Order: sequence, then C-alpha cells, then structure tokens
Amino acid sequence: MNESWVTVVGNAATRPDFWETAAGVAVARFRLAATVRRWDRGRDAWADAYTSFYTVWTWRSLAANVAGSVSLGEPLVVHGTLRVREREWERDRPLQGDGEGGGAGAPPAPGGDPGGGAHQPRRWVTAEIDALAVGHDLARGTSAFRRVSQAKPLLNTPTRATSP
Repeated sequence: MNESWVTVVGNAATRPDFWETAAGVAVARFRLAATVRRWDRGRDAWADAYTSFYTVWTWRSLAANVAGSVSLGEPLVVHGTLRVREREWERDRPLQGDGEGGGAGAPPAPGGDPGGGAHQPRRWVTAEIDALAVGHDLARGTSAFRRVSQAKPLLNTPTRATSP
C-alpha cells in the first residue's frame, strides 16, 4: 500500500504528551490545528474558513526535541505520513477500531436515548500524522526564535594583558 506524505502548516493545539514505551522508545504526541484562510472579496480582507485537526506522533530523538521545544499555540510545519481512520463508538465503548481503543479520545456519548433502547453508534474520522520532521514556522514568527538577550555588552571593561 502506498503511503500519503503530507506537509501541514498549523499551530500546536495541545501541549505535547511525552512518555517512553516499555522498550525504552521515546514517544511524543500533540494535536495540530490547520486553519484555511480565504480572500473575501466582499470585505476585501482575509477570512478564516474551517480548521482541520491532526494528531501528530513523533518517535525517538524527534519526540524528545518536540517535548522540549513545542508549546501551545506555536506555529509549526509538520512533515510525515498521513493515516486516516474511521472509528465507531456506542456510548463509551468502542465497537470497531484498530485495537488502540480507550475512552480518552472518544467523542462524548449522545445525551439520552429517546429511541427506547435503540441506540445508533457514533462514527467519526481521525487524521494522524507519523512525523518525520517538525519545525517552527519562522515565516509566521515563533517565540522560540525571538528569545534574544536584551543585555547590553559592557564596552569599557578592563581586560588583563597576559605576557608571554
């Protein structure tokens, strides 16, 4: 099967979660929000359209770097393979999936059961990226690269001359 390679520009929607597997492999995961902007001719200005969310998975040294350098809201560029999955849940229990189930990422269950016991399962699609590269989007400005010392250098400091 061919993999779909993508490069997505967006903002970190969550702080990275970092952990190590039982085998000692570092893993980091965060959500990326990418908002489409369109030119609105009527208002003669840019306008936000819709936002797509991606779960970004990083491994090994990239995971450690992401955990140490990415913070909430930062503009990022992510490159990796795209994986789209359709999931189905009935209340808080997975019906179908890839074996990764668990209630943490599930959407909330529909309120009440007006059908008299006949409950329709809830379906949704997730988009995940197995990242090979994650970088700060310098074109949109990033606080990580603006941390420049404001201290002025001392111009008239005495220096010791050393004799040979």
